[in-house]
Amino acid sequence: MTWLPPTWLRRLVLAPLVIVAAIVMFDLTPLWLLIALALTSLVPGRFRLVRVLWLVTVYLLWDAMLVIAMFGLWIGSGFGYALRRPAFVAAHYRLGGWALRVLFRIFGSVLRLTITTSGSDSRDAATARAAFDGLFAADEPLIVASRHGGPGDSFILIHTLWNEAARRPRIVLKYTLQWDPAIDILLHRIPAEFIVPSGFGRVPRGGGVRVEEALAGLATGLGPEDAFVIFPEGGNVSVARRASRIRRLRDAGREDMAKRAEAMRHVMAPQPGGMHAALNAAPDADVVFIAHTGLDRLQTLRDIWRELPMDKGITMRAWRVPRSEIPAGAEAQARWLFDWFARIDAWIDARADDPAR
Repeated sequence: MTWLPPTWLRRLVLAPLVIVAAIVMFDLTPLWLLIALALTSLVPGRFRLVRVLWLVTVYLLWDAMLVIAMFGLWIGSGFGYALRRPAFVAAHYRLGGWALRVLFRIFGSVLRLTITTSGSDSRDAATARAAFDGLFAADEPLIVASRHGGPGDSFILIHTLWNEAARRPRIVLKYTLQWDPAIDILLHRIPAEFIVPSGFGRVPRGGGVRVEEALAGLATGLGPEDAFVIFPEGGNVSVARRASRIRRLRDAGREDMAKRAEAMRHVMAPQPGGMHAALNAAPDADVVFIAHTGLDRLQTLRDIWRELPMDKGITMRAWRVPRSEIPAGAEAQARWLFDWFARIDAWIDARADDPAR
């Protein structure tokens, strides 16, 4: 299903609706809190129902706050006249960074999540964190390629880039996220691209070609403070998606890659088209690969519900590859990308065997 309400309907109906929903949910807080507490004995876990309802309320308020703030920016820009000017784009970046800090502060405390960043194999946390920060030093444009595993990992990555690494992300997202008014409005005012995932197709009227053209446009003109963010797997790891990916590799005559994909336990075979398009569009950009652990087992709503509160530590590992070490040509880059995802898989595997690493 690729249907999405037109922009005018999302702005005039969905955006005000989220504000109304936030007000109603907030006003009813005493009522739903009493009901949730009364049902606590019937729901296993540590106040799971209370936590979920509180997080829903917080997210609605967060969404509504962003919508109202961006409406103010729209008025201040001359009712949209100057929205694309650098000053207003910068204002939206500042607003988005602040909003993510607030959201993660609240969600992190309720879900008991911690995020540890590392840019080296050092077991000393301060050294590893300093190495991570050094990888994102604002000296060259970056293409950031991350694994996609677990709920909310894209939010965590964007928050880390935006607020910890001081990079301005150019984000590739699935088109369905435009149903969220705050995300929809914000990411139509800063460089971002909503895409319809389409597998391996390479036909002019759909599939990979259209997506790759859109990603090339987004990666064009990256500055030294920018980071083009892409998830080459194309979606969270699942049994069905992994099997489909391997089958498509075999159908394309790539038996060697299909066998390697079968051997990877934690990641899927990456789709190279978007990465190749971004590398061509940003010829001076280095690449940073991101691996992370902590959310791997959370693949369904049942998994998330069972784990609440999560009490999890998320570890994010980064490697930076200078442009001089990136091969030229689509085929060579496809194999290079596959090699890196095999390396990411091995890193995750090692952490599974030795949680202290």
